[in-house]
Amino acid sequence: MNWRYWVTWSEGRTRMLDESSEYEICKQDGSSRRSELDHVAHEEPLQITVDGTPVAVVMRTPGHDQDLVQGFLITEGIVEGLHWVSRIDLEQKQNHAYVFLTDDVVLDHSRLSRNLYSASSCGICGKASIDSIRQSYPPVGGGFSIQENVLLGLPDALRDAQKVFSTTGGLHAAALVDADGQVLVLREDVGRHNAIDKVIGRGAVDGVDFSNTLLQLSGRVSFEVMQKALAVGVPMVAAISAPTSLAVDFARESNQTLVGFLRPPKFNIYASSERVRE
Repeated sequence: MNWRYWVTWSEGRTRMLDESSEYEICKQDGSSRRSELDHVAHEEPLQITVDGTPVAVVMRTPGHDQDLVQGFLITEGIVEGLHWVSRIDLEQKQNHAYVFLTDDVVLDHSRLSRNLYSASSCGICGKASIDSIRQSYPPVGGGFSIQENVLLGLPDALRDAQKVFSTTGGLHAAALVDADGQVLVLREDVGRHNAIDKVIGRGAVDGVDFSNTLLQLSGRVSFEVMQKALAVGVPMVAAISAPTSLAVDFARESNQTLVGFLRPPKFNIYASSERVRE
């Protein structure tokens, strides 16, 4: 069946939802053409400024912006923890996040001079160099493991919890999951790294023990994904799609378990297979 879509720009966006927009489109199926409404994942820029210094512009799906900023600050190594943050102002200006650090924090401003532009599809490609985003985090320890049958159930658990994806089909999802397969936190975004930052930001506020969690993803696994997981000590990352070579190398160096192509009844383990119990 051949499907083609056109946005009716003369009609424009008919209604904006929290994380998606509703458009009138022209839908063609073979020789039949009809007008209908379609939901499209919402995308807007968010500029993050820390103590007066612009740090990044991320292209994200609006919603859970506080979680996104908190997770970004942690996983990019800008702060050691949320105790460094006095407040985050999201109301002063649309699509701007102003971060104010506590008075006792002496910030290394070289951390902020990265000229980072983070696109929705890729984070690492917008950074000045790979060297500038390699963080000094120790390898993860042992202790966490998961049963194979629980691991195989995670793609369905992720999809069942994706509220916006079911409407738009256009968002990545990330979830923190415990050893029993319970979803602790889930977030969606047009950018996979944004979804991860949102999850980690929320998890940090909720006091999640990251060392006893698995990060489940709806897409592929890049170097940056593994780095963000290591920044908070997540020992295992699983995804329904492929990892990159740099992600595999990083996982092996950091003692993280990396599972790719998690598509029941099959999956591939690229690093530290002992955490997956038969």
